[in-house]
Amino acid sequence: MPREPRARIVEVFSSLQGEATLVGLPQVFVRFFGCNLRCLWCDSPETLRESHQQGRPPAPCRLEIAPGGEQFETRANPLPLSALLAAVERLNAVPHHSLALTGGEPLLHAGFLEAFMPALRAAGWRLYLETNGLLPEHLARVVQWTDWLAMDLKPPSCTGDPLPDWLERHRAFLEAARGGPKLIIKLIVTREAAEAELRDAFSLAAELAPDASLTLQPVTPFGSVHETPSLAQMRRWQRLAGEHLREVRVIP
Repeated sequence: MPREPRARIVEVFSSLQGEATLVGLPQVFVRFFGCNLRCLWCDSPETLRESHQQGRPPAPCRLEIAPGGEQFETRANPLPLSALLAAVERLNAVPHHSLALTGGEPLLHAGFLEAFMPALRAAGWRLYLETNGLLPEHLARVVQWTDWLAMDLKPPSCTGDPLPDWLERHRAFLEAARGGPKLIIKLIVTREAAEAELRDAFSLAAELAPDASLTLQPVTPFGSVHETPSLAQMRRWQRLAGEHLREVRVIP
C-alpha cells in the first residue's frame, strides 16, 4: 500500500490576511517549514528550523483547536495528509474566504501539495498560495489548483540575501503563472532598497503581469533590521512603480 503523504508543518490556524489585496479577509493558514531564502528581516524564523538535520526529531506542529480561539494542540512532524485535512476542516466551523498556504516557502513541498491541494479543492476550499516567486518548476506542478497566487519580488538589496539570478528566476516564475490564477504581487522594501533593482522589478512585472496588483510593503523591523523606509521613500517608489503598472498600493 502506498505510504500516506506527509509534510513538516509549523502551524494551522484561523486569522485575517494582513497583506496585499485580500487584507482583512478571514483565512485558514497552513504554514510549512523550510525556505530557500534567508531574508534579514524574516518574521517567521521558526519556519527555518532544521533540527531533523542535526540528529534531532523535527519540531512539532501547532494545530488550532477552534477558529480564533488561540488554543492549540501539538502533533509530531511530519504530519500525515489525513491529519492535516482534519485540522483544516475543524476550523471551517465559521466561514472563511479562503485557505492560505504559506511558510517558509510552501512550494518546497510541491510533492505533498500535489495531493493536498486537490483534496482541499474537493472539500470546497479556494486556495491562496503565498510564495517568494523563485521556484517556477515547483509552481508548474500545482498551479492548476491555485486560485490566488501571492508572489513576492525579492531584490537582493531588500532581502540581504545575495541572489544574482533573482530577476531571471522571477521571469521564469511569472511565465509559469501566465494564464493561471489571479496574480497578486508584493514587494517588501527596506530603507536600503536599490532604486535600479526596484525599477527592474517593476519593469518585469509590467512586461509579464500588467494586470496584476502590486503592493509595496515597508519592512517591519525584525532581527537585524531596525529601521523602516520613510514615507517619502514609499511615495517615491509608488510613483516609480506607477510608471509601469496600473495599480500600485502601499501598506502604511
